[in-house]
Amino acid sequence: MLIVHKFGGTSLGDAECFANVAEIIAEHSHPTDETPSRANVVVVSAMSGVTSQLIAGARAATDCRHTLYRKIKDDLTSRHLDVVKALLNRSPERFDIGSLVENRLYDLERLYRSMAVLGELTVRGCDAVASFGEQLSANILAAVLRERAVPAQAISAAELIVTDDNFGDATPLMDQTRQRLQERIVPLVKGGELPVITGYIAATERGVPTTLGRGGSDYTAAILSAGLDADEVWIWSDVDGILTADPNIVPHARTLAGLSYTEAANLACFGAEVLHPKAIRPVIKNGIPLRILNSFNPTHPGTLINETPGPGRQLLPAIISTTGLAMIAIGSRDDTWTLQMAARALRQLSAAGVDVLMFSQSFSEHGLNLVVHERDQLHCLNALGREFSDGCSLGATDKVATVSVVGVPGWNKTGIVPHAFAALGKHGTRVIAVAQAATEHSVSFCIPHHQVADTVRFLHRELGLEGVE
Repeated sequence: MLIVHKFGGTSLGDAECFANVAEIIAEHSHPTDETPSRANVVVVSAMSGVTSQLIAGARAATDCRHTLYRKIKDDLTSRHLDVVKALLNRSPERFDIGSLVENRLYDLERLYRSMAVLGELTVRGCDAVASFGEQLSANILAAVLRERAVPAQAISAAELIVTDDNFGDATPLMDQTRQRLQERIVPLVKGGELPVITGYIAATERGVPTTLGRGGSDYTAAILSAGLDADEVWIWSDVDGILTADPNIVPHARTLAGLSYTEAANLACFGAEVLHPKAIRPVIKNGIPLRILNSFNPTHPGTLINETPGPGRQLLPAIISTTGLAMIAIGSRDDTWTLQMAARALRQLSAAGVDVLMFSQSFSEHGLNLVVHERDQLHCLNALGREFSDGCSLGATDKVATVSVVGVPGWNKTGIVPHAFAALGKHGTRVIAVAQAATEHSVSFCIPHHQVADTVRFLHRELGLEGVE
């Protein structure tokens, strides 16, 4: 039985988390009566927050904020070396791994300096910068596993996953990728070694680094599972599967024990952070079951996603909330705003590598409203300012959030959308913007940041999710 495990950034937040992950992997490396022939492949993200820091450093370099990007590089060095010191202090590999961290981050600073000279951050350059985090975490975790007598080998997915040259959101070329996986990874697994593979990153046929989109480590795991003919994919996060709401807001939120591929993909598209939307594609095509598990509560069964969930499961809606967002408003000062201008704005942000979570077009207001991550706000304003230098107004609203309510067919007779609107009206939530497809099963609201927690808790009660077992 071959299982592809993926550990996200929150599972690799510090030295204690690395040790916890190593224990989970070591336990699942031992044969059992049920699975006497057990093999594993591990995919890792960067440590939590590292990718955002790497990109922030690149943007600082582009703006010639030398002190800031050097500080980011120094902070990243200290953080990774702290893990090495804590977990490999008595290991003969300590100095080798420590040197690897220092050398890779010295290369990062050189790359930053080049960007400062050019004064431009391309999507291709962003991919090159973003690839550092996973390389560091894979090498550190592999060394920690070897210290625990697990024969692990760190491998860059850039050597395995071949993609097109759509930098920032590359598409894998599965035939070439499968061939490389069969040639490189299968012999290692058969020989008893454990590959620890970088998530998120890949490369073109010419070896130019690409990335699979933010949060793309899930996608990496799914691609590997398809190319290796794995039996299952296990996505390890910091929650007990996919829940009816954020447990940090609703502590008694319930786990959705079973979901179909379609249902899980729908939730992922609305921002369920435990699963990347693209991760569903390869497992659907190959019929591979996918589990969402909690690395901090590894005995919990989590959520099982497959083609046909068990008939006894409960059909429950889910509330997905995303904070740390800003709204950007761009428009004309008269009635000259056109669809072409909206397309230009979205195209410019795509080229700048900005992830637009939600947007609404209003001809009556002669403009476009876009919801982006706060970390991207300044970069977004600069990109739009260059594209629309004259004749347009540009502004930002800090501290907004999105709340999406996603139901499933069969939950009730009228669909969930009328219930969601009624609940927000009853609660008095201020709705800044709305996005809804032509369906009665899902809707997204942009609301003020400070109203998120109360709104989510109220929705959870109003939708009858409190007493679900």
